[in-house]
Amino acid sequence: MMSKELKTGIVAVVVIALFIWGYNFLKGQDLFSANQRHFFVEYGNINGLNEASLVTINGLKVGRVDEIYFNQDAAKKGKLVVKISLETDFKFSKNSIAKIYSASLMGGQNLAIVPKYDGEIAKSGDYLKGEVESDIFSSVGEKLNPIQAKLENVLVGADSLLIGLNQVLDENSRKSLNRSILGLEGTISDVRKTLSSVNSLLADNKTNLDSTLQNAKNITDNFSKVSDDLAKANLGESAKKLETTLTNLNSLLADMKSGKGTLGKLMTDEKMYTNLTNASKELEELLREFKLNPKRFVHFSLFGKKAKAYNEENNTKNVSNK
Repeated sequence: MMSKELKTGIVAVVVIALFIWGYNFLKGQDLFSANQRHFFVEYGNINGLNEASLVTINGLKVGRVDEIYFNQDAAKKGKLVVKISLETDFKFSKNSIAKIYSASLMGGQNLAIVPKYDGEIAKSGDYLKGEVESDIFSSVGEKLNPIQAKLENVLVGADSLLIGLNQVLDENSRKSLNRSILGLEGTISDVRKTLSSVNSLLADNKTNLDSTLQNAKNITDNFSKVSDDLAKANLGESAKKLETTLTNLNSLLADMKSGKGTLGKLMTDEKMYTNLTNASKELEELLREFKLNPKRFVHFSLFGKKAKAYNEENNTKNVSNK
């Protein structure tokens, strides 16, 4: 039989073991899990992440945050190192990202591993890349901060403007401004009356305007028809014929100038021109003589009376020889 002291020692050992297991369990560590892997992530700000926070992959819980401590390296002073443990053998590369995100609107941060599969497979003890995802309030605050700064500048500028206006606009200036506004109101009223008159005029002359527009349309249609007729007319053939006629006329004028043909000879032969002039002159004298002394050309006498001879002087003076 076991002694009383042995029983007491066994119970004490079991209690201590249960205490250690419970303490580590509350910290998120499972001492009886044989597949745990540990990874490290470095952050400049963990945004409220604490030990025992959940670690997820694609929304599935796969581990917990074991420990958070400052980096002891002097070159990385102030940096925080987060040690996480995974209870799954899910494989991902060293290029995967450990992102801290807000678990809910009420607060609390969890850590999600965004797995990547290119590159070397991550092993227990490796460092992963760390990122911090802004929660909704931080995002709104970050976006509102620049707007707030600009709004403050606008308000300061508006305040300065109002102060300057108060200094510039003394009592007389205010009265003048009021008069100007009243005048502007009167002008606007006059413009409204004018527009009303124009509308009335347009309404009264709507028939005339319609007739004018119809006439303009008819004129446009007529121009269109004339344009179509000109387009259909064989202007090219007419121009070709005109060109041929002008060519023939030029040839005729050239022949006349060179003395060819009757007209050419008449224009270039001075002797012919002189003969024609003399013949025209003699014909004129003959006709005049015939008119003044017709008996010389048609003579009929029962008594044998002779006609008087041609008298050049009387003919020149247009006088009969009677």
